[in-house]
Amino acid sequence: MRSRPAPEPALLAAGADAWRQAGHGAIRGLTIGPIESALHPERGYGSDAFVRTLREAKSLGATWVSLTPFGRVYDLKSTGISLSFEAPFADNRRAVLRAVGQAHALGLRVLIVPHLWVETGGWRGELDPGSEAAWAEWTANYRAFLLTWAEVARDSRADMLAVGVELRSWLTSTHAKTFAPILHAVRRTYPGLLTYAGNWDDIEDTVILGDLDMIGLNAFFPLAEKDGATAEQLRAGGRLVRDRLAKFAEAWHKPIFFNELGYTTRANPAVRPWEWPDTMSHVVADQPAQAEAYRALLSAFIEEPWFAGFFVWRVYADPDDLSQEAEWGFSPRGKEAELVLRDAFAAHWASDGLNELGSALWRDKARGIGRF
Repeated sequence: MRSRPAPEPALLAAGADAWRQAGHGAIRGLTIGPIESALHPERGYGSDAFVRTLREAKSLGATWVSLTPFGRVYDLKSTGISLSFEAPFADNRRAVLRAVGQAHALGLRVLIVPHLWVETGGWRGELDPGSEAAWAEWTANYRAFLLTWAEVARDSRADMLAVGVELRSWLTSTHAKTFAPILHAVRRTYPGLLTYAGNWDDIEDTVILGDLDMIGLNAFFPLAEKDGATAEQLRAGGRLVRDRLAKFAEAWHKPIFFNELGYTTRANPAVRPWEWPDTMSHVVADQPAQAEAYRALLSAFIEEPWFAGFFVWRVYADPDDLSQEAEWGFSPRGKEAELVLRDAFAAHWASDGLNELGSALWRDKARGIGRF
């Protein structure tokens, strides 16, 4: 497949006006997970199989894709990060460079999200090297990890870069001050939009948001407290999430988007949407429940000019590979949820354009006047 050259990402003014200046409109995104294992050659990023997934995303109405290359961390006390994950880093780098070109050739924009995999289990948000010296070593190694992927984002002309994913123990603590020099180094390396994928329940405590262009979050908000919620109760839960985030956007004068938005294909997925399918067994797949959860949350945001869109979590680089997760997993591919997403992607969102009205509202809010 021949790739046409993508435009060089513009060096944008950092801050509240960067998204409007870029003129991308609302994100209609799909996260595509890697299949990098040497046991599955020619099925990961940059492969012909990956192009089939891109074409499916385009047919669905997506305008963006998110790529999630991983670094390997041994455990939650680690100070080091291995750039090789399932395959040597040089191979993964070439694959991501090619994948971005393939996406651009189809008219899709690309977000690169360098991710961390904890080898022994545990959540990356609880990483804690321990001593001050260990934290300093961790910080230096993370800087090298992120700048390596920032160079890939620059060289591939990716459209946006996330500087981290769910780093709660670091970026909501007194250690967060050590992240500012890393961000400044990333700015010198990569000229495009910068964001961070904070967790839904700690994003408001994250202290680096002032140095970002967009506030990204992993939106696994519960929409109900108990199983058996009706469609209207789920929609009411979506409106509560919207109202909470509207105040947050107003406080920061910055657009918000969902870096990850997903529901598993089971009963009551919106009660504890963060539950990972790999930890479940004997689950009965429930496609209507997954579809209704998507509908309930997305319907609350479509008229909000501060809401810059969303990435669906997730499908995989090889659309024919069914080994990556169980049938009750997050993937909406070939399920009723796909119809909801097709409608959502086709709809007009208030942040599209941003059109003259949306731009004026945004400028007024940045000056401290008017309402969203």
